[in-house]
Amino acid sequence: MADTMQFDLVSPERSLVSVPVREVRLPGAEGDLTAMPGHAPAIVNLRPGLVTVVKADGSETEYAVTGGFAEINNESVTLLAERGHPRVEMTQAIFDEMMAQAQREVRIAQEHPSAGEEVVAAAVKLLADMQALGTHIGLDPDRSNFPH
Repeated sequence: MADTMQFDLVSPERSLVSVPVREVRLPGAEGDLTAMPGHAPAIVNLRPGLVTVVKADGSETEYAVTGGFAEINNESVTLLAERGHPRVEMTQAIFDEMMAQAQREVRIAQEHPSAGEEVVAAAVKLLADMQALGTHIGLDPDRSNFPH
């Protein structure tokens, strides 16, 4: 079995990274998981959180994602993020945009007459996961300038 596998992280704005890695830690919608060379094939839905990449030399890099999915096989992980940024590029302004979008989704779900309880609950969970991401990386999820 190989010591590394290929990792690619792509968002709609850009390709964020394409490198050989030892492991990738993913914020799965059903729970966090680690993909390593030889991992069984899987497609994983992601929640907002940090993706941690352990490169071949052992160094770690983190990426903040708002969701998406990862395709895992024994030789590679391809992550298609709804929105993603290297952790070092995350600013309060970028995070505020992400929070505002999550709040809009909650509001739309709550106001739409045909939205079921599951749709509203999913939007509320997304918002809570975004808040947790901000708190985890030291950004303020409770800024007062969000539209309500």
